[in-house]
Amino acid sequence: MCLLLLTACGSQVIIEWVDLIKWDGKQYEAVYEVALADRSFIDKEIGEVDFKVADHIKRTSYRFKDGDAAFHEKGTKLYAIKGLDDAIAVEDQSVINGYRIYMIRAEAPPRRNFDQVPLEEVKKIEFYSSTEEGNRKTASYTNQSDMEAIKAILVNSKPAPSFEPNGDTNRYDVLLYTDDAIAFQYGIQFDGTTYFWFPSENAILSNDIQQFISKD
Repeated sequence: MCLLLLTACGSQVIIEWVDLIKWDGKQYEAVYEVALADRSFIDKEIGEVDFKVADHIKRTSYRFKDGDAAFHEKGTKLYAIKGLDDAIAVEDQSVINGYRIYMIRAEAPPRRNFDQVPLEEVKKIEFYSSTEEGNRKTASYTNQSDMEAIKAILVNSKPAPSFEPNGDTNRYDVLLYTDDAIAFQYGIQFDGTTYFWFPSENAILSNDIQQFISKD
């Protein structure tokens, strides 16, 4: 589906667009559980956005055409990604490593659950703190013993679908890198007492994760 329809103010229809780009006859959707592993994986420029849909289209019957993007401005450059035939990238300094990844929906489920991560192939783990000013790297690990300890904490998280945080939370991100062009990315939150995340459903993490989140 290209859009979600909501009604408000009587008969007024509000269109909430999905973050997608159509290019070369294919529809690419933003994937939020991955990040570009390194800018060196950005390949040649393949084109640019011709039309920003969200600001101009008010009818629900509209169908995306090549060069359309839901949210990117006209002229936004599109890039190929080395080693990924069914993905494109757009420069976006608000995300970790500077590029938003878009993949064909059939190749990229809306959530890439943690049980899909090939943990035996992980070569590096990083943590970031998310603030209004952006993303700040707080720790990076390549030592095998540290990575095994971190993976064990993640694997052994306890499902808690009814858990509710106690007030405001601090947001962190954990990135797991393999040799591929994209790293797996998951949010971790802390409400002052409990660390929790969403590997496939809400789950509680051991407070032992705290010692790895930051080296400060």
